[in-house]
Amino acid sequence: MELSALVRLLSYLCWSGHQCNSLPLAGRAGQLASFKANTLAAAWTGVQRQEVVCKRLDDNSIVQNNYCDPDSKPPENQRTCNTEPCPPEWFIGDWLECSKTCDGGMRTRAVLCIRKIGPSEEETLDSSGCLTHRPIEKEPCNNQSCPPQWVTLDWSECTPKCGPGFKHRIVLCKSSDLSKTFPAAQCPEESKPPVRIRCSLGRCPPPRWVTGDWGQCSAQCGLGQQMRTVQCLSYTGQASSDCPETARPPSMQQCESKCDSTPISNTEECKDVNKVAYCPLVLKFKFCSRAYFRQMCCKTCQGH
Repeated sequence: MELSALVRLLSYLCWSGHQCNSLPLAGRAGQLASFKANTLAAAWTGVQRQEVVCKRLDDNSIVQNNYCDPDSKPPENQRTCNTEPCPPEWFIGDWLECSKTCDGGMRTRAVLCIRKIGPSEEETLDSSGCLTHRPIEKEPCNNQSCPPQWVTLDWSECTPKCGPGFKHRIVLCKSSDLSKTFPAAQCPEESKPPVRIRCSLGRCPPPRWVTGDWGQCSAQCGLGQQMRTVQCLSYTGQASSDCPETARPPSMQQCESKCDSTPISNTEECKDVNKVAYCPLVLKFKFCSRAYFRQMCCKTCQGH
């Protein structure tokens, strides 16, 4: 049976009130063309294609193309669409890392006004080029309070002033804004800065002999002796035994006091207290210059 005769038969059966859903053919062969927009790009210039389908004439439903005469199928055309420039729009980048981990920092992101001028080309405009409200590009972050932290004061001077020693400093556990001081237990012990370090200001000077002032002469008249202290002291003033003995200064020296030429009063008798050989020995060994011996041997020492 020819195709056109079969179509006329199917149409007659449908018009006569018969069921058409179970017919072996979907509809009358024919071709109807309609434009159907099919934009390839959301921005810049798009393309619309003309889609050609095979439809039934009675209900306009789409059937397979083999029900239509292929020689009568019109060509599928296409045309450009949306050729006007795309409007500028905001480009929003990802948020960068917060500037602080606690106590309130700031984070930023890139916000640009962009306009597409080609499939893979765009230009940056001033913010006024975008008509919508500009998105924020900066916002606070990490507003939670920071835990207490160690704060160090300045180092002290090196003690002692020479040789190996130490510097000391105070380490406090304080709030992040330094306004409060907490017990040390509230700061991590493992990260506590050192409170003492070794130092040196150079080699210390060696111990030296230190002498005192000379004492009073032992003789009130004539020759005598006078004494002074001699000590070996370190640079800190502590007693030491490291001074060279060969450089030890003398602790005693001879001295002489002027004798009084005023004659002895007649009320006092000048005599030797001790008899025998005592006073001659005092004279022989020149002890008459000493007040004690001069008094005991006044007569022998008179004039000497």
